[in-house]
Amino acid sequence: MLMAMDTSNDAAWMPCSGCIGCGSSLFASDKSSTYQSVGCQAPQCSQVPNPTCGGGASCAFNLTYGSTSIFAALSQDTLTLATDSIPGYTFGCIQTATGTSIPPQGLLGLGRGPLSLLSQTQNLYQLTFSYCLPNFRSLNFSGSLRLGPVGQPKNIKFTPLLRNPRRSSLYYVNLIGVRVGRRVVDIPPSALAFDPATGAGTIFDSGTVFTRLVEPAYNAVRDEFRSRMGNATVSSLGGFDTCYSVPILVPTITFMFQGMNMTLPQDNFLIHSMSTSITCLAMAAAPSNVNSVLNVIASMQQQNHRILFDVPNSRLGVARELCTY
Repeated sequence: MLMAMDTSNDAAWMPCSGCIGCGSSLFASDKSSTYQSVGCQAPQCSQVPNPTCGGGASCAFNLTYGSTSIFAALSQDTLTLATDSIPGYTFGCIQTATGTSIPPQGLLGLGRGPLSLLSQTQNLYQLTFSYCLPNFRSLNFSGSLRLGPVGQPKNIKFTPLLRNPRRSSLYYVNLIGVRVGRRVVDIPPSALAFDPATGAGTIFDSGTVFTRLVEPAYNAVRDEFRSRMGNATVSSLGGFDTCYSVPILVPTITFMFQGMNMTLPQDNFLIHSMSTSITCLAMAAAPSNVNSVLNVIASMQQQNHRILFDVPNSRLGVARELCTY
């Protein structure tokens, strides 16, 4: 199964045989001799969102992912990743799905919760993994996921990983500023502050496509970017409010974290219209929901970088790496 990987989700889930509303790629659980359902009394049943116990003694759960709602039976089976075999891996076997934003072959949760791949394989991979995401326009999926401390890059800069009890599955870091060109943008400190009481702060997330900054931070970065563009005429396109007709000369953008800086290549912060000569700044203000206090360093901004999650040493590393072929 070609599963989507998401660092802000924990439990894995995949469409299973008999699923209503799923696509054609289904896991045939009835053909697996090691497959079993998880009982309501099992500790894992209390670790999934919205657990339910129907007429039988087996556990199920509901969750929303994007605009899709799924209902899944909590299950266990042997998970095989390359040559590694993980017996008794707990995951969700999707029974019904409504909506279109579900990854067609399921999702592998790489968050920090008890049902994530990291937690269920901690003896094997020692709570350490990294990935490199290719350019989203790449025709080949040439990215890679490396599990465990062996083979991780040595020449890499780190920033401390923070844990927020309010959102304990997420990978928080300390974003201390944003530079546009050579100028550090004047952002209110409260917009970047880490707050365990509210869940506010900055996270790295592979499951979000474009970086979202809390409104005061985004407005400050956007306004500085626009001012550096001089007299170029600004327009909007779709969800992006800072767009220009090409060709244009743009400033650099650097995320400044505690202990390291991350200067983005243009491909990581400009998105080009397929049908017109318009190019947009590929960032936006945080949505007005539970994530309104969250700055998200998203997958487009991470592409062609090795992102290393070193949980035992409470640090996150970033190094440039070309993985688009």
